[in-house]
Formats: sequence, C-alpha cells, structure tokens
Amino acid sequence: MHTALLALVLSFCCTAQAQLQDILQQATEGMQRNRSGSLSDQKIASGLSEALRVSTGKAVAATGRPDGFLKNEAIKILLPEKLRPVAKGLRMLGRGAQVDELEIGMNRAAEQATPLAKQIFLNAIKRMTFSDARQIFTGGNTAATDYFKRQSTDELTEAFAPIVKEQMERVGVIQQYNRMLKSTPGGTALTGNFDINKYVVGKTLDGLFYMLGEEEKKIRTNPAARTTAILREVFGRK
Repeated sequence: MHTALLALVLSFCCTAQAQLQDILQQATEGMQRNRSGSLSDQKIASGLSEALRVSTGKAVAATGRPDGFLKNEAIKILLPEKLRPVAKGLRMLGRGAQVDELEIGMNRAAEQATPLAKQIFLNAIKRMTFSDARQIFTGGNTAATDYFKRQSTDELTEAFAPIVKEQMERVGVIQQYNRMLKSTPGGTALTGNFDINKYVVGKTLDGLFYMLGEEEKKIRTNPAARTTAILREVFGRK
C-alpha cells in the first residue's frame, strides 16, 4: 500500500516537473522569437530612411532626364483637356506638328524640374519622427509616398514653378500655346484664363509621385529590390 502510494506521488512529481519544463521551454522560445522578430523604432527609422533615399533617388533619376516624362506612357504629360478640341482641329488642318511641339515642350519642362526634388525629399526624411516612421512602415505599399505628398507638395510646387516657367519660355511652349489658341476659332473661349504653367507643374508632381510610389512598392514587395543589408533586415521581416 505504501509502495503504491509512493509510486503515485513520484509519478505526479515527475509529470509536474515535465510540464513545468515544457512551460519554461515554450516561454523561453517565445521570448527568443520576440527578441529576434521585433524591430526597434531606431531600426525601423534607419531602414525606412534608407528605403526612402533609394526610392526617391531612383524616381528622380528616372524622371529628371531626357525622355523621362515624354517616353514614359504612365506619366507623359498630355495636352490639357480644354486644349484637346483645339488640337484636334489643328491636326485636321494638317498642323499636327504644332500640337506635338507643344506636348514635347511641356514634358521637357517637367524633366528639367524634377532633379530639384531630391534635396527636398532628403529634407523631408530628416524631419521624419519615430512615430512617422512606424506609421509609414506598417502602412500600405505607398505610405511613404503619401507622407512625401503631405510633407513636400508645397515646397516642390514652389521649387518647380520658376524652372517650369523658364523652360517653357526657352523652348517656346508659351508662344506655341498662344499661337494654337489664336489659330483656332473659339480657342481662347474654350480655355478661358487657363494657366498652362500651373498645369505643367501639377502634372510634373503627379508623375514624380507616381514613380516614387512604384519604387516604394518594389522595396516593400520584391526582395530583389532590397539592395542593402538594412533594407533586407527591416523589410524582410514584414
């Protein structure tokens, strides 16, 4: 009787000890997974800053070169909708070259302006807080691009406006635009007080942010786009 009771007690103790060991092992493994799988705010900020430098650099390089806008169908600046009836009439009259020159000039102006964005984007990265970084990191595939839109649109618009205006004047866009309106009956009435410089600046921003968004998506979703160790470490764990 005593022997059986002693055996039962020993069995219970061994089972309890085994269960306790299992619990401790699971807790230890959980802590290790948490330490290795979580990222500090500093690490996220560093990785995100690197991602932003890479993506903005590529976006600016892609747009701020000859044909960066003109030969990219996704961002090519087309004639304003108000001008399209005028352009259609000119093409019917065999004056399509005049229309093409105007379109080329607008895209050339955009290509001249976008290199100014690089330093503005870098300044926005420096202003980024840990809270901003974590929200961007855990956000959607274009969360960083949206951050740049909020932080930089006004500054980019101010920087682009004189460059676009100067380039448009240099290549004769304004003269072409005015000739187009005068050469088509009702052209001026169709466009009213339309500001073509403002239109080109707006489309330049649209194109730049589109390309930035595409570069950001690559880093978030394509391991091959994570070209540095910090990018692989941070975005490889998402």
